[in-house]
Amino acid sequence: MNTHFIEVTNGWNWGKFMLARFDADEWNRRSSVGDLDTPLLREVGWSPEHLLVWDLQTGEGAIFRPGGYAKADLDKHAVWVCPMFQPFLAWLYAQDVSDITKLPHLVELTETAAPSAMYGYRRPGPLTQDEEQLLGDLGYGGVL
Repeated sequence: MNTHFIEVTNGWNWGKFMLARFDADEWNRRSSVGDLDTPLLREVGWSPEHLLVWDLQTGEGAIFRPGGYAKADLDKHAVWVCPMFQPFLAWLYAQDVSDITKLPHLVELTETAAPSAMYGYRRPGPLTQDEEQLLGDLGYGGVL
């Protein structure tokens, strides 16, 4: 993997992140079980545009394809994040990430772009079908 570390601050909070992109050897690795003609990473749905974004403070992260909507993409994952993760991901999505090593090592965001918070939190993640059914049965219609 090719990695790059970025620290993010809004003057109060301090986020520490690692970006990682699979290297050529990893892209060429074949599955030992599945389709032996297809590289493993492609077989499971990843593309060269995807990045692993890791919160070094919480020790959690996920693989994202920059260019989408950061909040929606984070809502797909139930990861524990520092207060700077979502604002950082939104900033990252607006950058040219073709070469992550060209990104700055320090990003300073405004309080408007990254409101201060005292604690990190676990993203709730999407509801399972059973949870949606239960909420519907309780009259919530799948919405809390």
